[in-house]
Amino acid sequence: MKQEFKAIIKQHDNINAAYIEPPFDVKEVFGSKRVKVKATFDGIEYRGSVVNMGGCYMLGLTQEIRSKIGKGFGDEVFVTLEKDVEERTVEVPEDFAAAMNCDETAVSTFKSLSYTAQKEYVTWINSAKREVTRSERILKAVTLLSEGKRLK
Repeated sequence: MKQEFKAIIKQHDNINAAYIEPPFDVKEVFGSKRVKVKATFDGIEYRGSVVNMGGCYMLGLTQEIRSKIGKGFGDEVFVTLEKDVEERTVEVPEDFAAAMNCDETAVSTFKSLSYTAQKEYVTWINSAKREVTRSERILKAVTLLSEGKRLK
């Protein structure tokens, strides 16, 4: 069941992190306190989770999406939410996959990571503007993964 509503973009603590609060009881509507959702913010698509933090439900709003919609803390945004039942998979770039395949521990660690953690690695690598930076990031990623670590 798709939910549509307007919400105010709120700032998390005093850092550059934002979220919205759904104006309904998430557990009642979706059946759990933490639910994976497909969302849109003013039409921009996002996949994430609504979580219960300190008695209120919230859904994060990335800096990238805020930039695309031209809105910030205190602004109103039109939100759609629906439960996400599709399998979440990350498309791993060929060069990153090839580098990982040389290290069984790196592959194993990457596969054990959550969708979000895998996506962080891939986004970090893909965001490199220069090829040399991309190569350095791939090497660092494989090293971290071979040590069983998440990207920080």
